[in-house]
Amino acid sequence: MKPPHFPDLVIFENDDYLVVNKPPFLASLDERVGGAPNLLRLARQHYDDIQPAHRLDRDTSGAMAFAKHPEAYRHLAMQFENREVSKQYHAVVWGTPQLYNTLVQRNIETTSRGKARLAYKGKEAETRFTTLETYARHALVLAEPITGRMHQIRLHLQYLQAPIVGDTTYGGEDFFLSSLKKKFNLKEGETEQPFIKRFALHALRLKFTGLDGAEIAVEAPYPKDFRVLVEVLGQAR
Repeated sequence: MKPPHFPDLVIFENDDYLVVNKPPFLASLDERVGGAPNLLRLARQHYDDIQPAHRLDRDTSGAMAFAKHPEAYRHLAMQFENREVSKQYHAVVWGTPQLYNTLVQRNIETTSRGKARLAYKGKEAETRFTTLETYARHALVLAEPITGRMHQIRLHLQYLQAPIVGDTTYGGEDFFLSSLKKKFNLKEGETEQPFIKRFALHALRLKFTGLDGAEIAVEAPYPKDFRVLVEVLGQAR
């Protein structure tokens, strides 16, 4: 797959920061193995001193902020550390949970091989959840992480027994169109593919304060795979 042209991903930019709409299937930073393209490497082809202020999982799409110089990085890093950055994610989950500003406080520890788990002795982790839409067997949920632990939203939704569609690591099965369409026919010899080929999590909104004290609020539109999934579920109600 050809890597995207970095300037095409930018949805906000000033002298200090830029925010991109990260596509799915692209790592934020260098991964442990291989030399696959990643967002930071693409960014540094255009900006010498740029640094990511946080990261998104490879499969997660959406708003990700970069600082263009060290002073801007320190300013935003402190906001993340002090939990002053507002982050809003949308997730398509299994089940129809009725959540309204529901706070999950469950500690998380990282394990081997890039995974994490809920653990009493882990680091403090907090997320608020609100159900936005319910469908026949799924729901669209707003997740607002207060802390920033590894795989936090995914683990907390698993804890709520509403795992993310496609998140087979944390209890979420793949979604197949044949489960909605009675007349769904495959050609002979074909195997049905999952409707979305990743876990259905999108970083929709990011809000923080610039160096001049002004609020920076950015919204990242859904990528095609997430948008079509939500549309299909809505039409099948």
